Amino acid sequence: MTNKIITISRQFGSGGRTVGKLVAEKLGIPCYDSQIISEIAKKSGFAGEYMESSGFFASLGNVGYYGQSNQLTIWSEQCRIIKELAEKGNCVIVGRCADYVLKDADVSLLKTFIYADMDFRAKRIVEQYGESNINPEKRLKDKDKKRAAYYEIYTDQKFGNPLNYDLCLKSSSLSVERCADI
Repeated sequence: MTNKIITISRQFGSGGRTVGKLVAEKLGIPCYDSQIISEIAKKSGFAGEYMESSGFFASLGNVGYYGQSNQLTIWSEQCRIIKELAEKGNCVIVGRCADYVLKDADVSLLKTFIYADMDFRAKRIVEQYGESNINPEKRLKDKDKKRAAYYEIYTDQKFGNPLNYDLCLKSSSLSVERCADI
């Protein structure tokens, strides 16, 4: 029997992480998100703060004179961990290009993308993460740009392109809870 894996890619502020957690809870399966970064840090020896620092995941280092770059080392470790999680059992994996990493894996894979209107996302990030000295729309655009760059660099595919996913859901129309139900 092949494991059933749901991957969730999402726009920042769309509620995709919450959708993933709700889906996992409803199905009684694990949801992996920031735990993947912690696992990469543990296995690679890099600090989690280093990997999450601004722009790290949005840039691909070239292979240097002394071998593979830190970014490629972490990407390889991330792919290995995602595949291990998928082999271990049914689960939901949020972000980390898991849809791409698992595309050829021997699993039953449902690739989803959660998106929303700018106003919905702006309101939601203020509610979820609090006020900032940067206006919400700028925060969203910056984060979207970094996510898109990260995804496109490592997958050679366009972030948010519906052809990359089996299911695209607009949380601003449906609600986060309805997206999880679907």
